[in-house]
Amino acid sequence: MKNLNAKDINIPLTVPQKNKKNYLQNYLTSTKNTGRLFLFAGDQKIEHLNQDFYGPNISIQNATPKHMFDIASKGNVGVFATQLGLIARYGKDYPDIKYIIKLNAKTDIIPVIQKDPISLMLTTVDEVVEFQKNSKLNIVGVGYTIYLGSEHESIMLSQASQIVYQAHKHGLLAILWIYPRGKYVKKQNSAEIIAGAAGVGACLGADFIKVNPPEAENIPLMGKLLKQATLASGKSGVICSGGAKEDAKILLETLHQQIHSGGAIGTAIGRNLHQRDLNAALKLSRAISAIIFDDSDVKTAKKLLE
Repeated sequence: MKNLNAKDINIPLTVPQKNKKNYLQNYLTSTKNTGRLFLFAGDQKIEHLNQDFYGPNISIQNATPKHMFDIASKGNVGVFATQLGLIARYGKDYPDIKYIIKLNAKTDIIPVIQKDPISLMLTTVDEVVEFQKNSKLNIVGVGYTIYLGSEHESIMLSQASQIVYQAHKHGLLAILWIYPRGKYVKKQNSAEIIAGAAGVGACLGADFIKVNPPEAENIPLMGKLLKQATLASGKSGVICSGGAKEDAKILLETLHQQIHSGGAIGTAIGRNLHQRDLNAALKLSRAISAIIFDDSDVKTAKKLLE
């Protein structure tokens, strides 16, 4: 992979001159100077309650939040995304991590078939900036989820727009999780609606847009279908959700297709890392980072699992 420098970065015009240096540093350090993002997602303790952290086929190490911080600190991830409260409790023991603060969250107790989802801010960008100054932690950006197609989408779109603007104002990265969801959404993982979600993220000015990969009969076809979304996102980068825990080798094959066939510029992996024990999670994180940051082929990446 070619290392990027300041001239290669498309700085949004919403970043004021005085904070352009800060934005550049956040972008380059988060992507390890490649422009590609390896986001370790640790926001599921609200989203899915404890079902992702305790039970069959889940490492007992995952029962405590410390496990995620250990992975984020020792693995070769780009950034670790979770809620401010967890970072406030654990951050002093892990000052080397580059943090994305997830600003909103909801539980999955109320099913979508009963009520369209809505997820509003738990924390503001101004509070993040204040926390950053007081804690001295390396907070590089913020994240926010939109449920596109929900009856409440206008509220989330409005909040997301303000969050992106305020984040850029302070030189922070802005990452949007965009999931089509609600009773009016018939095929939430179709290539067309995922491309629509990516286009919405571009219109809101996000630096990175996290979407679910399109449904497909096989991995190569999924990669081809994803191309519609990465074209629709324009100068905003698309990263795909890793989803539920699966075979590590299949995960690496999928990621390689998403990048080289689909045009994604990284990934967002959560359960596939933290549901494994620390040793297995670190091996997998190194294999993922080899594909993302070193542009390794799948065969080379798989060897890192051994």
